[in-house]
Amino acid sequence: MSASVTVRVPAKVNVQLAVGAARPDGFHDLANVFLAVGLYDEVTVTPADEPRVTCEGPGADQVPLDRTNLAVRAAELLAARHGIAPDVHLHIAKDIPVAGGMAGGSADAAGALVACDALWGTGTSRAELIDICAELGSDVPFSLVGGAALGTGRGEKLEPLDVGGTFFWVFAVADGGLSTPAVYREFDRLTPAAPAPEASPALLAALRDGDADALAATVTNDLQPAALSLFPSLRDTLAAGTAAGALAALVSGSGPTTAFLARDQVSAARVADALVASGTCRTARVAQSPAPGATLL
Repeated sequence: MSASVTVRVPAKVNVQLAVGAARPDGFHDLANVFLAVGLYDEVTVTPADEPRVTCEGPGADQVPLDRTNLAVRAAELLAARHGIAPDVHLHIAKDIPVAGGMAGGSADAAGALVACDALWGTGTSRAELIDICAELGSDVPFSLVGGAALGTGRGEKLEPLDVGGTFFWVFAVADGGLSTPAVYREFDRLTPAAPAPEASPALLAALRDGDADALAATVTNDLQPAALSLFPSLRDTLAAGTAAGALAALVSGSGPTTAFLARDQVSAARVADALVASGTCRTARVAQSPAPGATLL
């Protein structure tokens, strides 16, 4: 058994998040077009006497260090499948915004699964890892596979998508967080008769063609009105990025991080500088997509 294993995992942006009405189980059917972006957490696992988790990096003080942490639950589920004890120290080096709608917790869970499988030599199949991911949460399977994918069901059923180029993004990190369940509750209040969600053919074509202008014209997030209702100051952030030349501006997932599509690297840097100068966000990060999924380092 190796002394330690480190896995790098990406953040995500939803370029389309179409949300249906609440199901009897409380979840919502989605047409969720994921793009993995080049902001990463790293999860390092080492053998320990008992399961424990530590965390460093921006927002680390907001990350739970008990069994409610998805990375710990991932290690426990994998260990249970193989009949072994989940005695491992998980160390998370954060760079994905915490509680920002960019699936940082889901990424850490996917990273923990891949790292523990390598550390323990359990040889779990890709299909079984994805099955465990789906048990952990709707965004976790995509954090494992990365790239681009259409998520249906509650987001966990993935269909890989072709991307014909590189897209440049700016992510404005808000002061404060938003609870995903609270955003969905507000969505239900605002949209009591949501139609069945469908992926946009024009958006999928824009991704396939690597066409930033076409993508900008088709990005949508059905949770955005709910996020703005709960966090009205995000309107100022969206306006600041748009004024600085972003091709498109939207709330990332359930927020409160906002995402801005830029034409190129230079434009992205200009938008990021303008967002910071506007005082409407805590910081702004530039990243490219697509990015690889969970990767052993």
